[in-house]
Amino acid sequence: MPSTISRRGLLAGAGGIALSALVPAQARAAGSSGTSLGTAHQASTTLSVRGADMSFLPQLEEAGVRYRDLAGRVRPAEQILAHEGANCMRMRVWVDPPAGYSDKARALALAKRAKRAGMKILLDPHYSDFWADPGKQPIPASWPTDLAGLTTKIKTYTRSLVRDFAAQGTPVDIIQIGNEITNGILWPVGQLYLPDGTQQWQAFTDLIKAGTEGALEGSRGHRLNGHRLKTMLHIDKGGLMGDTQWFFDNVTAHGVPFDIIGVSQYVYWHGPLGYLQANLNDLTARYDKPVLLAEVSYPWTFEDGDGRGNIVGPDAFLPDVDRFPATPQGQAAFYEALRGVLARVPNGRGLGFMAWEPEWIPGVGWQPGAEASNDNLTQFDFTGRALPSVRSYRRP
Repeated sequence: MPSTISRRGLLAGAGGIALSALVPAQARAAGSSGTSLGTAHQASTTLSVRGADMSFLPQLEEAGVRYRDLAGRVRPAEQILAHEGANCMRMRVWVDPPAGYSDKARALALAKRAKRAGMKILLDPHYSDFWADPGKQPIPASWPTDLAGLTTKIKTYTRSLVRDFAAQGTPVDIIQIGNEITNGILWPVGQLYLPDGTQQWQAFTDLIKAGTEGALEGSRGHRLNGHRLKTMLHIDKGGLMGDTQWFFDNVTAHGVPFDIIGVSQYVYWHGPLGYLQANLNDLTARYDKPVLLAEVSYPWTFEDGDGRGNIVGPDAFLPDVDRFPATPQGQAAFYEALRGVLARVPNGRGLGFMAWEPEWIPGVGWQPGAEASNDNLTQFDFTGRALPSVRSYRRP
């Protein structure tokens, strides 16, 4: 998820399809509930990944934040989620961020905590010094700025990252090659849609292939106890079928290898759960891959914990607000419905979900000196006490 509101107005890429054209009959038939799309199909892989991106956690603790479980006991946040059934932690890595933010050293330390909590690791390298999302994908300041140099750099950087995690006994289970790469990576060299209308699919996919090669090379020699690294391509557009098809049709046409389809789902940008259900069903059948909700969140209040502004406020469009009001109970109901969507993806291909920064309550800004712009989308209240939605991490 981006750190600012800029993505709210971000349109689909040049090849995208209008929203009015991408809602199939099955999604319309489901209405806003998203609950009538077929029967639940249970398989060993359904909801096998249940976790959260907790990259801000070390900074929040350093700022004095403490977390309490549903019973009011003070415990580390990752252990609270693990106790409720979470089995995976996502962590982002920036190349050279502001002091204290998620660089490689911070991510390595967080990985050790994840392992102690019994969690697997989903690594999210942004391939940037700071935030990368559909609206921006800046090249790190210390990296080359030509395609040949970047192709080599993304490969060697990714290889080193994966090796370093394995070397400390915390091998990466899933790695996404870039963060929300809907519009490209390492701009402008790997930018998909240039201002003049040019589309750079070849350069973009060359970079993604190089990153993937580096990840797989880095994982060789560390396949203990059957461990095998899986790769994921992650875009936003969770409920937007036409845009998602456009992206994955193009990357598959260019021969990009990947194991998992990753999408972000924020209903206020990507539509109701009925849209999401239709898209996940289509994606898994069309590309013969499982799907993971790499980012998801939902408000438990419209109040602003630090009084400095939030991305999602009272004017936000929540398509199923009657079913899922912005209350602790409404948020819990949303996550329960989300589990249902994933359970209904055919052939057990609804792998699961990763809540985005559920611990990010007031205490740390999205950049130094800024606000915590998502403090009402967390799974802990403003005082650090767990909300009922943490029960959604339970095993299926």
